[in-house]
This record gives sequence, structure tokens and C-alpha cells, in this order.
Amino acid sequence: MFAIEKMTEEMRPEVMPMVDAFYHSDAVSHEVEREKLEQTFAAAVSADPILEGYVLKEDGHIVGFGYVTVYYACEVGGRCLMFEELYLKEEARGKGYGSRYFEAVMKSRPEVKRFRLEVTRSNEGAVRLYQKLGFEFLDYDQMVLDR
Repeated sequence: MFAIEKMTEEMRPEVMPMVDAFYHSDAVSHEVEREKLEQTFAAAVSADPILEGYVLKEDGHIVGFGYVTVYYACEVGGRCLMFEELYLKEEARGKGYGSRYFEAVMKSRPEVKRFRLEVTRSNEGAVRLYQKLGFEFLDYDQMVLDR
């Protein structure tokens, strides 16, 4: 049985190895410091709603995780939800869990005008899933200034 639950601090020992696997996969184009990954988990389970963490479960066992955050975008005149990360363990892939996660989050957010995510084009399986769900590539190049 498949289920999606809010992430809690008690899930850290199960979630952080998946976070490490995600950040050492072809889904990520650059290295991220472990400290940042720990900070992100802490933010996702905190009372501050800026980042929400979810776990995906199969028969009561955590098989994946996702992070989302909401922001305002002028070009759509409303709220946008960014799917920050989605990771599924190898044995949970190809079962439709990714689609079900995206559909559940989108259905639960009727106020959101745009859903957005980042993907490396080399992550072909993810690109296929996202396109199947209706996502399209934008012609933007991202620029960053880290503090």
C-alpha cells in the first residue's frame, strides 16, 4: 500500500541516506555540502512553513522523500509551488509513486497557479515522468548569487 506523510524529525535516520543518494546521483549537477543537506532536513520538519518535507511509503516503509516550497511569481500573478526534490529508492521506482506524489501535492494546492521543478536533462527517466505530468521546459537560464 502506498502513502504520503509529512516528514518528522524521527524520520531523519531513514531520510538522510536517501538525501545523500539523491545528491550523489545524476539528478544533481553540482556538489552540496553535507551541512546544507542537514539544514534543509531541519527546515523541512520545523514549524516554519517555508519548506515542507514529505515521505513516500510502501507498506509502511519509507521508500522516498520530497521537498516543496511556495513563493509568489509576478509572471503568473500568484503563488507557485516549487518541487525542490523527489527521490525514490531503486526498488520503489516504476510503480507510479512519483506520479501519485505529484498529483497528490498538486490536488492539495488549488491556490497554486504554477508548479515548477528543476531537472538535469541527463536524468531521462525524470524528464519523461515530468513531461507525462504536463511539465514543459522554460527557456530560462538560471543565475545565482550565494551568500
